[in-house]
Amino acid sequence: MPTILITGGHGGIGLACSKNLAAQYRTNLLLAGRSLERMEPVALELARTYGVKVNTLELDTSSLASVRAAAARCRALLDDGAVDSLQAILCNAGTRIRGLNYSVDGYEETFATNHLGHVLLLELLIDRVAASGRVVFTASGTHDPDTVDGKLVGVASEPDAVMLANEGKEGRKPISGGKRYSTSKLCNVLTAYELDRRLRRSGSAITSIAFDPGSTAGTGFLRAMPAPLRWLSRRPFFYRLQKRLGITMGSIEFSGASLARLAADPAFAESSGKYLQSNDGRLTETRSSAMSYDKARGSTLWDDSKLLVHLRPDEQSTLLR
Repeated sequence: MPTILITGGHGGIGLACSKNLAAQYRTNLLLAGRSLERMEPVALELARTYGVKVNTLELDTSSLASVRAAAARCRALLDDGAVDSLQAILCNAGTRIRGLNYSVDGYEETFATNHLGHVLLLELLIDRVAASGRVVFTASGTHDPDTVDGKLVGVASEPDAVMLANEGKEGRKPISGGKRYSTSKLCNVLTAYELDRRLRRSGSAITSIAFDPGSTAGTGFLRAMPAPLRWLSRRPFFYRLQKRLGITMGSIEFSGASLARLAADPAFAESSGKYLQSNDGRLTETRSSAMSYDKARGSTLWDDSKLLVHLRPDEQSTLLR
């Protein structure tokens, strides 16, 4: 039975996705997250309820050492047969941090968590993904400054990996937490498209998709928001208000099911290089921001990110050169 690796698959949209993958598509799961203590009970419940094999992988995407250790562990599980063939990698874990924090590697934490860790994970594991496998990035409509989503959180900045990794250093005034988040999500979309181009050049049939789950109440994303906004997000009238304002609306259940479809449904096998959006109960292909289609920016972002994660020649995937 094929296995799907999902970062952040034990909570929020990720957990809803995991349940759908197990129930609807009968896939085994490899849940990757920072806390084994939190993941293990979820893994046991998923295995017991749906009769699939569920393994866990300790992985903090903000830490390069943690990503390398997790990738090594994943390869070992594949080699000894504990995990069946890797059908997909879902780059789903993410965070929004209001204050300016730095990772253990000295990089701005939002950018490190949402972008750099996933780039490194893909470089280390893409060669182990099945020939017809998939990679899905959980992005966000906040990356697009021409939408209401993008205007409300903070207009995305230039996706300069070196500058983003070193926000606030050397006396520079950092951009806001909202801008850091939306820019990291712009980087997710740029990376999805650049991954598609690199895979096509190498002759690979692996699919790379960017996914916007929409504004979703009840997820960890809201932990970084002020308490009044967290309270408002749970009120029915607030959903109606956001919809009237033109905000892209998702839900944990539908967005999670949509992420599962993108990972496993044959209907999306030809969706590489596409942007899919969950909005008001519909999953549709749509256009992402104008900047996200800039091939030069996408290539530079990928190459600069490889330098920031200190990718060694022996670690570089043969599919992504």
